[in-house]
Amino acid sequence: MRERVPFTMTTAIYTHPDCKRHEMGELHPESPARLQAIEDQLILSRIDGFLDHRQAPLAELADIGRVHTADAIALVRDHVPPVQSQSGSHGRCSDDSYYWLDPDTALNAYSYQAALRAAGAAVAATDAVIAGDIDNAFCAIRPPGHHARPSAPMGFCMFNNVAIAARHALEVHGLQRVAIVDFDVHHGNGTEETFAAEPRVLMVSFFQHPFYPGCGTDHPSANCINIPLPAYTKGDVVRQLVTVKWLPALHAHRPEMIFVSAGFDAHREDDLGQLGLVEADYAWITQQVMAVAKQHAQGRIVSCLEGGYNLSALGRSVVAHLKVLAELD
Repeated sequence: MRERVPFTMTTAIYTHPDCKRHEMGELHPESPARLQAIEDQLILSRIDGFLDHRQAPLAELADIGRVHTADAIALVRDHVPPVQSQSGSHGRCSDDSYYWLDPDTALNAYSYQAALRAAGAAVAATDAVIAGDIDNAFCAIRPPGHHARPSAPMGFCMFNNVAIAARHALEVHGLQRVAIVDFDVHHGNGTEETFAAEPRVLMVSFFQHPFYPGCGTDHPSANCINIPLPAYTKGDVVRQLVTVKWLPALHAHRPEMIFVSAGFDAHREDDLGQLGLVEADYAWITQQVMAVAKQHAQGRIVSCLEGGYNLSALGRSVVAHLKVLAELD
């Protein structure tokens, strides 16, 4: 039993051991070690006991089907390789037991279960926040989601966790307006495609450009505020652009709930991108999102892990994000 300490905000963290069982090879950057790094840093930072730890349930297919086609779901569900039983494998898939969905994205025997847990965490967190059981939540989940298109997985992503949660809030809970904040180094193309021209959803994002997946700048949807950034952009520039472009749009939209695609690969130590953010920048962005949520959305925020591949920077950045969500500073 974890020792709980009294605090003002109730911030839950959703995760599940199944999310560590999905892997795409020893050299793949989107690895189970990412979640372990977050867990370790939560303990080292001594904020672990301030969080309400919850296990992610399995998502219902109906929840996933509000965003993804039946063929997209079947592509993941029906192509997981069998578990290898070689002595000493400890349940890890051998090199020839992956099903590659694209050059960057593979399934192992546990990937479908992990993807259901990831989407299930986002949906369960949405339910709990709307019910008032918790104030906000962070989903420490993998696989990530914001590249997953309605018709197909893509870019390390199986199902679009944030899009599934946002659609759940709209269609199941009847919210009229939600916002999605995406600060991953890569453009959340799957999320933008899901909600293109959907007036109930405002998406604000920044991302390195030109960079994978090579979109987000030509004819963005009217409900998307995309900020492409050149390589080596630092936090002071990002803060100014967020202030000038994101915040007026968010206040004008008056979201009843905010969802965050929390990618930490724009950190200056992350080799998968070339932006220059640090932990203080992520804390500042989270403060701005919190202020909008408190003014318009009763403080309701669900944040889901996306990128972040330097393990030390990832753990430290998640701690900075969670300290603000839980008002621990």
